[in-house]
Amino acid sequence: MDSTTMDPTRAFVKSVKRLVVKVGTAVVTRSDGRLALGRLGALCEQLKELNSQGYEVILVSSGAVGLGRQRLRYRRLANASFADLQYIQDNFEDGKACASVGQGSLMALYDTMFSQLDVTSSQLLVTDGVFMDQAFRRQLSDTVNSLLSLRVIPIFNENDAVSTRREPLMDSSGIFWDNDSLAGLLAQQLNADLLVLLSDVEGLYSGPPSDPKSKLIHTYVKEKHQDEITFGDKSRLGRGGMTAKVNAAVSAASAGIPVVITSGYAPENIIKVLQGRRVGTVFHQHAHLWPVVKEVCAREMAVAARECSLRLQALESEARKQILVDIADALEANESLIKSENEADIAAALEAGKDKALISSLATSIRKLADMEEPIGHVLGRTEMADGVISEKVSCPLGVLLVVSESRPDALVQIASLAIRTGNGLLLKGETEAKRSNAILHKVITSAIPSTVGDDLIGLVTSKEEIPDLLKLDEVIDLVIPRGNSNLVSQIKESTKIPVLGHADMICHVYIDKLACMDMARSLILDAKIDYPIACNGMKTLLVHKDLSSNSGFSELIKELQHKGFSLYGGPKASTLLSIAEASPFHLEYNTMTCTVEIVEDIFAAIGHIHHRGSAHADCIITEDDEAAELFLNKAHSVALFHNGRTRSCNGAHSELTAEVGKPDSQIQARDPVGVEGLLTARWTFKGNGKIVDGYEVINQSQKDLLLKA
Repeated sequence: MDSTTMDPTRAFVKSVKRLVVKVGTAVVTRSDGRLALGRLGALCEQLKELNSQGYEVILVSSGAVGLGRQRLRYRRLANASFADLQYIQDNFEDGKACASVGQGSLMALYDTMFSQLDVTSSQLLVTDGVFMDQAFRRQLSDTVNSLLSLRVIPIFNENDAVSTRREPLMDSSGIFWDNDSLAGLLAQQLNADLLVLLSDVEGLYSGPPSDPKSKLIHTYVKEKHQDEITFGDKSRLGRGGMTAKVNAAVSAASAGIPVVITSGYAPENIIKVLQGRRVGTVFHQHAHLWPVVKEVCAREMAVAARECSLRLQALESEARKQILVDIADALEANESLIKSENEADIAAALEAGKDKALISSLATSIRKLADMEEPIGHVLGRTEMADGVISEKVSCPLGVLLVVSESRPDALVQIASLAIRTGNGLLLKGETEAKRSNAILHKVITSAIPSTVGDDLIGLVTSKEEIPDLLKLDEVIDLVIPRGNSNLVSQIKESTKIPVLGHADMICHVYIDKLACMDMARSLILDAKIDYPIACNGMKTLLVHKDLSSNSGFSELIKELQHKGFSLYGGPKASTLLSIAEASPFHLEYNTMTCTVEIVEDIFAAIGHIHHRGSAHADCIITEDDEAAELFLNKAHSVALFHNGRTRSCNGAHSELTAEVGKPDSQIQARDPVGVEGLLTARWTFKGNGKIVDGYEVINQSQKDLLLKA
């Protein structure tokens, strides 16, 4: 991992060789008690990767009781008569029977999953009493050391089936009393370098994790936090809960073993911990000696942005315009510094195999944005409801925007400028590979914001780990705009109740009709792909009318694309005709010098293809037939449609918007490209004269009183 992305407080992970990972019942099972096979699979894949990298991994796994309960319930249902079904209880009081039934199944599942990954695992069942025997402890250490030397992953679990504990939920006597404390004990007994406790939440919070006011505690200091934390309920299925995890973590950390409590729902969290990423809550023997760093929590950032946006909205129109002019001046004045930081990002990005980041000349666009007509307070509609009673629909800011961008760093300037122009507060998470560019651009922009507004108007989110907390703040953040790949957009949509303005894929088509000018087609197609291959509005699929399949101009175009380094894939017809590999799947968004080619019967087939395999973004027809062009423009339902036009012109930089904040493809929201208008909503104002208006009739107060009495 790049050391520049490592949290300084997590530097101890560099020396980790042996680690104990504990996974709880709430992670390995779903809410209905059945096994969460997806999470178990992701866990095994992480452990396999660590095992192959030379880490010595020891797993402590709960879940046997829950799995046994499900199997016994199924068996009881399967053997019950119809009349008996109404008397069957879903719960089983005999936890030992459940553990006995479930343990074998749990281990069989682990064995199957690890075998598929070419990893060998082993089972070690232990009880509390045997740890009192020093000979047992020595033998346990010898066995585990032998297994680890053979690259075997030992899997521990408390043997609940034969445990002598009278009441597991109440009896806390002995060496350990749940799998959390067992994991802490094993970490000490086996001389682990790190203990990772996987939970169903991101880490330790100051209060219930569902409470937006609760803060994720990144570093636990017992003297500071033990009296500040309010613990919630225990685990829904297992014995433990966050209280048990904290007790185990404090015990292990006091013995010199660092501990991280983090979410087992995220598929890469164990690896992120070992990369030194700022995930979860860390417990460390010397945490109380670490420098105190003031942590601005997600909620504080969002609230500060909202307060600043209200002060921005209170300014006169000319004052808001002047802020943009000052930002443009500041960008030009700091051009050399910005380029220096950007070049450092470029060097690091090239080393990591990334595409070269570019910063455009943005000052001119910002000044154009400043010169636009004032967007706030614009009267969109006016109705005279009665004599002297007026209602108006007036444009107003949305509030606070959260933009998660994987775009190049000039997006930061565009987005910030649009937020200021529309009176919105902004929280922005930029691309990691452009962090130095983003940092200097953010500094330059906020330095131009007057103190009467406050530089918290534009908040720069520096870590992906802060995004989950921000997505919880539906009472503070008004709109989320993801700018990135479809996985990012889908993940955010599934993780928040905040409205999301985003797209899925960007599958853009160019259709060459039978009456197309091939010279024009050549020019537009090369521009649509070569100008900027990773652009969302670049061509991804080329559709060609069947009458052109034997046209020399089409053959020459295909040869030129291949000569220029294109990788071409074909649909069922084109792959045979052109002797190229068939696209699989057909619905692919290529962000490289790659595209799909397919032959279609006619314009109706082209439109149908776009409807079924497109993403309603930017699609073009090349034809000299005006009727065919009108048909295409009226029947295709994409955000932007072109007739003999440049698909790359569908963005804020090339349109009258001068900048853009995102590219959604929804049919019912602001549509691509989103500029000033897309970041505004409307409010209704009513101006009366003291009379009571019911619909469009004026009723005086005495008449209203009579109606109320009636």
